[in-house]
Amino acid sequence: MNNTRIRILLCTVGSAAIGLALLAPAIFAQTDPAKPSDAPKPSADERDLGAKFIDRGPGKEVDKLAQPSLDALDDADTSALLDRRTEAAIQRGLQFLKSSQGKDGRWEADDGNTVGFTAFSMIALMLNGHAPNKKQPYGETLTKAVNALLKEPEGQVTGYMGSNMYAHGLATLALSEAWGQTDKDDKVQETLKAAVKVILRAQNEAGGWRYDPQPGSADVSVTAMQVVALAAARQAGIFVPDETINRAVRYVNMCHQTSRGGFSYMAGLGDSGFSRTAAATFSLMMLGRHEFKEVKDGVRFLQKEAPEALKNADHYMYGHYYAALVMYQAGSQEFKDWYPRIRDIMLSRQAANGSFGSGGRSAYDTATALIILSIPYGYVPAYQR
Repeated sequence: MNNTRIRILLCTVGSAAIGLALLAPAIFAQTDPAKPSDAPKPSADERDLGAKFIDRGPGKEVDKLAQPSLDALDDADTSALLDRRTEAAIQRGLQFLKSSQGKDGRWEADDGNTVGFTAFSMIALMLNGHAPNKKQPYGETLTKAVNALLKEPEGQVTGYMGSNMYAHGLATLALSEAWGQTDKDDKVQETLKAAVKVILRAQNEAGGWRYDPQPGSADVSVTAMQVVALAAARQAGIFVPDETINRAVRYVNMCHQTSRGGFSYMAGLGDSGFSRTAAATFSLMMLGRHEFKEVKDGVRFLQKEAPEALKNADHYMYGHYYAALVMYQAGSQEFKDWYPRIRDIMLSRQAANGSFGSGGRSAYDTATALIILSIPYGYVPAYQR
């Protein structure tokens, strides 16, 4: 086992531990506005956006100078946020995920996105400190899930996992976090390298991604997912070119709307929205752009929209998954103001069997809720501050 990966898994960078994803959901409901005939093209002389992203592969200490200066949640804060009822709800949710896993290691989805649901369930388990090939209660559950993802590229485009790029990004993220914790390190590494190549090839000229594994149009949701996946893979030691990162940042910034402060679904198309703004803002934070105007505007937009968004938001779970991560990254006070409100809403949605949803989306809804509730634990390094 790779000791460096174990060290990375348990570390807390800078202030506190995590700002989590995937990463996730409207992801799976591809209800997009009419797409433009051609994605906007960046200016040839457009300036490079921000500092280079620091490579954090195995054997390299995280460069603390690359981390934003953020307040940490202290033990008292964490204890107050993660009260007994929340911890009990998390444990019931984890048990539900274990009991609902298929014999093939996957979690079924009503829309066929089993890879995305499986990856997201893995992240929820790892965010609570569990790892493949460890003792019960969830070591075997995660090992089966890893094996299921490793079989995905067989018979498909080399390295491609799932039925769309969002699911592929989630699978890349999940395997990046699992790498070094299994007895198939070489196989996971090979799969990760191939998965990253798929993402690199699929980036369009403007710097964004869409649902298909080849360049075309782009949207900020799928692009945010690829950014998170690439950041996790790079942290795990997989090579990702700086130019890819800089072009991705450029595309996300092209979706920023100065007038309202939020982000549109596509560059130059549509209005600012809560969920897409949360995804876009978090993706920039994952690349250390906390001080960018677009990020600060995004945080303020989410805070302003919160009263209505907490009651009703398009792609509710997806939006609040990203929004909670944004507030964690924004600072301890922002997170302490935000977390109790979304925590109490999530707790009110849990069923007696531990699920936070029903039917063919129960695994997805449960994984999303668990990630939101478990952010203060901070075990997945890809989302750390």
